[in-house]
Amino acid sequence: MGITNPGGFRALIIWSIFLYFSRLCVGAKTRHFKWEVEYLFWSPDCIENVVMGINGQFPGPTIRAKAGDTIVVELTNKLSTEGVVIHWHGIRQFGTPWADGTASISQCATNPGETFHYRFKVDRAGTYFYHGHLGMQRSAGLYGSLIVDVAEGEKEPFHYDGEFDLLLSDWWHKSVHEQEVGLSSNPFRWIGEPQSLLMNGRGQYNCSLAAQFSNSSATQCKLRGTEQCAPKILHVLPNKTYRIRIASTTALASLNLAIGNHKMVVVEADGNYLQPFAVDDLDIYSGESYSVLITTNQDPSKNYWLSIGVRGRSPATPPGLTILNYKPTSASKLPPSPPPVTPRWNDYAHSKTFSNKILALMGSPKPPTKHDRRIFLLNTQNKINGFTKWAINNVSLTLPATPYLGSIKFGLKNAFDQKTPPEKFADNYDVMIPPINPNTSSGSGAYIIGLNTTVDVILQNANALSDNVSEIHPWHLHGHDFWVLGYGEGKFSEKDEKKLNLKNPPLRNTAVIFPYGWTALRFVADNPGAWAFHCHIEPHLHMGMGVVFAEGIHRVDKIPREAIACGLTAKMFLGNKN
Repeated sequence: MGITNPGGFRALIIWSIFLYFSRLCVGAKTRHFKWEVEYLFWSPDCIENVVMGINGQFPGPTIRAKAGDTIVVELTNKLSTEGVVIHWHGIRQFGTPWADGTASISQCATNPGETFHYRFKVDRAGTYFYHGHLGMQRSAGLYGSLIVDVAEGEKEPFHYDGEFDLLLSDWWHKSVHEQEVGLSSNPFRWIGEPQSLLMNGRGQYNCSLAAQFSNSSATQCKLRGTEQCAPKILHVLPNKTYRIRIASTTALASLNLAIGNHKMVVVEADGNYLQPFAVDDLDIYSGESYSVLITTNQDPSKNYWLSIGVRGRSPATPPGLTILNYKPTSASKLPPSPPPVTPRWNDYAHSKTFSNKILALMGSPKPPTKHDRRIFLLNTQNKINGFTKWAINNVSLTLPATPYLGSIKFGLKNAFDQKTPPEKFADNYDVMIPPINPNTSSGSGAYIIGLNTTVDVILQNANALSDNVSEIHPWHLHGHDFWVLGYGEGKFSEKDEKKLNLKNPPLRNTAVIFPYGWTALRFVADNPGAWAFHCHIEPHLHMGMGVVFAEGIHRVDKIPREAIACGLTAKMFLGNKN
């Protein structure tokens, strides 16, 4: 039957589209926060120290919003001697690249006494966090959780009765400034492994919650529960399903998490839904986030340990512990069994098995079948005039005084190196031995990428300066998610093309390269801006282990003055007398 009123039909279609988008906007709010960043005396692990906090608290306040909401943070720098920025880890900043919070890349550092206004949309539900992105301020404790719930009227693809947030971090007793000086010294002075592991900013250094099960001389913690280092206990009811949101903002440590007698079903990673799979424990690298579901189907008269331990490095840090408390059992009743044992630190087969189980939920976006450009990034440890550095394709990143976003937008060619960094490394490079030529150079060049092109990145791990040492490196991309197409051993070659997963690879913003191996990523450069891509281990980035991708900056409009009022862009504004 024909349509007798095509004009009315078109009007009906337009009205239907209007109603659809109206429903998306229903309940969307603008959420305002006023923050002051300052140093505080605090006892994260029962030893008083100096931490970087927000509004007098550590970790910083949790932001909770719904997909579609706009976040406005008025950030005032109360530090007396240093600048500050905040990166909203996992938020892609579509249309607001200056709010990404990367010093010298997307914005100028906010100087002491100044205020910067972050305004951005959280367009997708998921588990995220935020942290400082200048120097090593994340190591100083500048971080907090950012949780985005589904939009009004939407549902998650899984059910749960309650939820908890776990923000994981590591902690040193030496100041972050002492760490930075040691990294930049000749001879190199390494701070060593962290003194403690923290969950939601809480750990125990001079005692153990599980001393009775320990072979060491650790004393039993005697905590009232009101101390700053007292564990954040997870209170649950029997026979319920709980979601635990886990995010790692560690500066160095790769971690493994397990809950005594409870399996975990992994359902989300970095804000993207996964094909659910059950595990006894999970590895989590710095910069990653997960959601897991647990069912409280164990003996309700007992409590159970939740434990985190170090992976990928010979552990000199005791496990972090808290308790899963079955109500109405008293939370002070310690579990009768020892905490779960962390897998051996160098059992990489265990780690790879877990990583290879992570697949996208059916119906998730699939990657383009072909790439337009492929960039190989070789991760090496090197020397510059005797100083130890990390380098990518033999270039150690040094950030310029003028943020890339402004200098590229306004064509300021003297702001950074104009030569494009290398896109590959020598074919005959042997990743299994220390560098034959350990020396490298520094540079501030950026990879200029065509807007809406599909880019492959092959992250290639290698031997460090010391023989038989190849470290784990978790890489984080700002402004995008990427598909993790696969992992492999040794040096990537043509034969590895057949191993790449184009069917259901997970979308992530952080992915690990295992020792002496490679990781293949694919992303679409669809977000105009200047974006950091770097190892998320804080000292590695500080020592040059990162690159900058820039795409479509000509499309970026109305960059706020406060974002680029430094370096050559500030001089440009003065010259224009605007």
